[in-house]
Amino acid sequence: MFDESSITLRRIGAVLHQAGLVSRETVRDVLERLGGHVEEQLTGYGTACALEDFGVAVSVHADDIDSIHDGYPALLTNAVAVIGGGVTVSDVRVVEGGGALDAGRSDRLEFVRDGRLVSIPAEHFSEDCYDHVAACRAIAETARSEDSRSWHHTDFPRVPGAGYDSIMVFATPAQVAILQEHLGLTFH
Repeated sequence: MFDESSITLRRIGAVLHQAGLVSRETVRDVLERLGGHVEEQLTGYGTACALEDFGVAVSVHADDIDSIHDGYPALLTNAVAVIGGGVTVSDVRVVEGGGALDAGRSDRLEFVRDGRLVSIPAEHFSEDCYDHVAACRAIAETARSEDSRSWHHTDFPRVPGAGYDSIMVFATPAQVAILQEHLGLTFH
């Protein structure tokens, strides 16, 4: 049962293990690595971000990144690592459209997944910020067709005007239901 006041890294690890998303060893290793923070109460956003610490999620950063040209390849490499490999993603590139960035440039995010070209429309307002919709769609393309798991966008209570990373979790529908019930997150 979900109790907002009990959400700590230790609790998240227990729920992830119960859901079959991580091993006991992974929980132990993450809690050891994060040390003194394992009993701190987390917000909904903190809970969502912690899923990346446990290796079951990928975060699309809301803040500036070094470059969209370097950021998307790293993001998709992280996504493939979360799913445990089994797909090949290469030739990740941003094909720049016409127009000025400050007005919103219509680009394309392209990459090759298992020999097939994937092309996703992307709107960029800066060379150092992701298009979150395009990034999440690209992450979703890394899922293996034979896997019962898929990518789910994580949602949580938000403060108006605050910037949040987009957190994508790789799980089965049953695992998502456990996370929703015990961690108070919602998924799309």
